[in-house]
Amino acid sequence: MVTDVDLSVRIGSLELAYPTLMGSGCYGSGEEFAPFIDLSKIGGVVLKSVTRAPRLGNPTPRLVQTPAGMLNAIGLQNPGIDWYLEHDVAKFASRPCAVIGSVAGFSVDDYAYVAERLAARDEIHALELNISCPNVAAEGETFACDPRLTARVVKTVRATTDKTLIVKLSPNVTDIAGIAREAESAGADALAVINTVRGMAIDVNAWKPRLGNVTGGLSGPAIRPVAVLAVYEVARAVRIPIVGQGGIETASDALEFLLAGASAISIGTGNFTDPRIPVRIVEELHAYLAARGVRSLREIVGKANVGFANPYQYEGDEG
Repeated sequence: MVTDVDLSVRIGSLELAYPTLMGSGCYGSGEEFAPFIDLSKIGGVVLKSVTRAPRLGNPTPRLVQTPAGMLNAIGLQNPGIDWYLEHDVAKFASRPCAVIGSVAGFSVDDYAYVAERLAARDEIHALELNISCPNVAAEGETFACDPRLTARVVKTVRATTDKTLIVKLSPNVTDIAGIAREAESAGADALAVINTVRGMAIDVNAWKPRLGNVTGGLSGPAIRPVAVLAVYEVARAVRIPIVGQGGIETASDALEFLLAGASAISIGTGNFTDPRIPVRIVEELHAYLAARGVRSLREIVGKANVGFANPYQYEGDEG
């Protein structure tokens, strides 16, 4: 057994003390969870997605509990980039973890405009491109489902900033590995795999859909096997780091993603049921690796993925 286990990870130029990110829209800006956990014990927070103009979001109801999961159809409700920069961003400087801005849009120009303005702020350490929101009925819904559109938006945003760029991919496609390759070629530093799975629920008494938007995005443990497979396939197709996400609630869940090829993991829905999950996962990962004599988390990335090439070996032989 070893006692000194390195749990740090590198995503592009972003250095994280721990492999745990908090999913966009599921953690606020971190301060909401500060009374429950020490934010210095997580890797970082992915902020709620922001768009060029303010959005009211979808009609209610917006949340529906389902077996082993949750449907949401928030609709990217946010105050728009102008208000966001003026009123919200400055307070993120006090966070004792990485702060990752999330950018959404409905045209290539939208993404570039918001990304450039958000990345210009010192409080924002990296960007996530949300090109795969499944519950917004607009042009933006198609970006992550079309390899050419994915490449266009990533390439355009890449030209606006040198900060780490994480592209969030959709599972609602036939070839996620192909889209991952396009994102990598266009300049993505990392990929978030996966966003929610499209779904719906029907009220059998009222004879109508339970969500005001009719359809929404399914998250939680119900989608974990889908997400693990997506990570496994994407990891074999690209050489950039992957942030695995989809139903992670325990260290065992996290390990599935890491062994499939993810370099870090993101926790979303689980935070709603137990805000202590991220810290517990870190503690249990440390114990798991120590008991097996593994000195660095990076050593196990992709170990269950035959033919996988650990992305750290491509970074100047530093890993």
